Amino acid sequence: MPRRARPLSEYYGDLVRAALIEARPSGLQTRQLVAATRLKPSQVARGVRHLRDVSAAEHLTPIIWGRRHGYVFSDDPADWIEYEKRQFHQLLGRLTRLITGTLDPHLARCPDDEWAQLAVAQLTGVRATLAQLTR
Repeated sequence: MPRRARPLSEYYGDLVRAALIEARPSGLQTRQLVAATRLKPSQVARGVRHLRDVSAAEHLTPIIWGRRHGYVFSDDPADWIEYEKRQFHQLLGRLTRLITGTLDPHLARCPDDEWAQLAVAQLTGVRATLAQLTR
């Protein structure tokens, strides 16, 4: 029976995870991960996505990113919270732009459009929740 090959994203994720664990407590920028893993930048990005989607939860090691240190496995919950708040802040900005730049003009031109009314009503609640989470 032939051996089943591992998916590439899992392989790249394992290489990225090993490089980050070796660099602990420091982090690695993308270019440093490329050098440490000998992967292409796109492969490193795929590995990081796999870590975020699967591996970090399996190993209970949250991966965070910051301009100063790059990608890092931090053991400090304060670092996790800071990263999470930054991510929520980005989502809040994108959602606000969607509402003000697309849905509000849609409703101004077609005030009786049920879809736009529903979308604005639902997203306004999400927007309020994200605003709370960024504090």
